[in-house]
Amino acid sequence: MKKVAFYTLGCKVNQYETEAISGIFAREGYQSVDFDEKADVYVINTCTVTNLSDRKSRQMIRKAKKNNENSIVVVVGCYAQTAPEEVSQIPGVNLILGTKERSRIIDYIKEIEEGNTKLNLVSNIMTARDFEDLKVDTYKERTRAYLKIQEGCSQFCAYCIIPYARGPIRSRQPEDVIDEVKSLAKGGFKEIVLTGIHVASYGKDIKNTSLLDIIKRVHEVEGIERIRLGSIEPTTITEEFVNTARNLGKLCPHYHISLQSGCDKTLKRMNRKYTTDEYKRVVQRLRDNIEGVAITTDVMVGFPGETNEDFEETYSFLDEISFAQMHVFKYSPRKGTPAAAYTDQVSPEEKDKRSERLIAMARKKTFEFNSSFEGHTLPVLFEQDVNNKEGFIEGLTSNYIRVLCKGDTKLNGEIMNCKLLKADEDFVTGELINIK
Repeated sequence: MKKVAFYTLGCKVNQYETEAISGIFAREGYQSVDFDEKADVYVINTCTVTNLSDRKSRQMIRKAKKNNENSIVVVVGCYAQTAPEEVSQIPGVNLILGTKERSRIIDYIKEIEEGNTKLNLVSNIMTARDFEDLKVDTYKERTRAYLKIQEGCSQFCAYCIIPYARGPIRSRQPEDVIDEVKSLAKGGFKEIVLTGIHVASYGKDIKNTSLLDIIKRVHEVEGIERIRLGSIEPTTITEEFVNTARNLGKLCPHYHISLQSGCDKTLKRMNRKYTTDEYKRVVQRLRDNIEGVAITTDVMVGFPGETNEDFEETYSFLDEISFAQMHVFKYSPRKGTPAAAYTDQVSPEEKDKRSERLIAMARKKTFEFNSSFEGHTLPVLFEQDVNNKEGFIEGLTSNYIRVLCKGDTKLNGEIMNCKLLKADEDFVTGELINIK
C-alpha cells in the first residue's frame, strides 16, 4: 500500500483543505502516515501570511525529500500560489498546485509517476470564479468540525497578501454546505465552525443568500448543537444580524471580530473599512443583546507609520474594550502589498516592545473574563485529555472559555454541564455536574 504524509501550516482553512486532500488519497487506497515517517508522497500545505510562514514552508519542503529521496513532493497553498517560481527552485519539488486544482491531485501525481518529473500548475488566481468544492469525508477529531463555506477576499488591506493568494470571493453553494453539515451530524459531530478566507463575504456572489441565511439553515440540521463562526469583520454585525443571532440557540455567543488597530489613522492607512467608534458600537451591540458573549480579536503592532502616540491610542482602546482573548502579532512586510513599499517602517525592536505590552494586557483581560464566570454552570464540549495531567479532560464552553476538570476520556465529544470553579491565566478549573 502506498503511503502519503501531510504537513499543514497556517489557518483553519488550510487545515480543512488538508483534511479534504487526505480524503482524496484515502479513496485511492493510500495510507496516511506521520510526516516524519517514510512515505511515497509528501503534501505540504503552505502559508504566506508572514516571512516566517514562508521560511517554515521551505523548511518542511526540504525535510520531505530528506525523509525519502525517491518520494513525490507536492506543494500546495498560499506560498505556492504567490511564489511558484521560488518554490520550483527548491530541490526535490515535483508538483506545485497553489490554491486551486487540488481536487485533481491524484491525476497529476500519476503524470509524474509516468515520467513527467515536475509540474508547475499555478495559474492566475485572480481569474478564478468558481468555489473548488473540497469535501471532507472523515475527520481525525470527533468533536468540532471546521467547514469551509467561502473562498477568496476582495478587501485588499494594505498589509495583506491573501487576496493575491486566494483570489476574488467565491461562495460554496448552500445545498452543498447543508449536505456536508448533515453528513457531519450523522458522524457524531456536535459543533460546526463555519470558516473561510473572508467568511463575512459569504453569499455576496450568490443570489438570494447571505452569511445569516446559511447560519439559519445550518441551525435547522438535527444533531448539530453548536454553530461557531470563524473570524468576521465588524461591519457584519448589523442590528439585523444581532436581532437574528440572539434567537438562534445553537449559535455560539463568541465572535472573533478582526480589529488590527485601535487608532483611526492607522486603520485608514491599513485600508480597513471601519473606524474605532464603529467598532465600539458593534461590540456594545453584542454585549447589550447576547448574555455572556465573548469578543475576541486580532491586533497588529508595528504597521508602517505607527508612531508611539498611535500605539498608545491602540493600547487605550484595547484596555477600554476588554477583549476575552487577543491574538497579537507583529507586522511583516509582504512583497507585492502596498504597505511593503511604505518608507516609514517600524524597527523590529519597537515591534517587540509593543507586542510584549499587548500580550501582557491580553493575559490580564483573559483572566478577568474567565474570572467573571467563576461559580457559573455552563455546558462544555469536551475534546481531549489534558497533557501532563492524568485523569483530567478539557473542552470549551460555547463562549470559548477553556475548561479543565476531572473526568474520563469517554466524555470526549460530549457536551456536559460543568461548574466553573477557579480561573487561571488561560483556563478555568471546573467540576462536572450530575455525573452518575
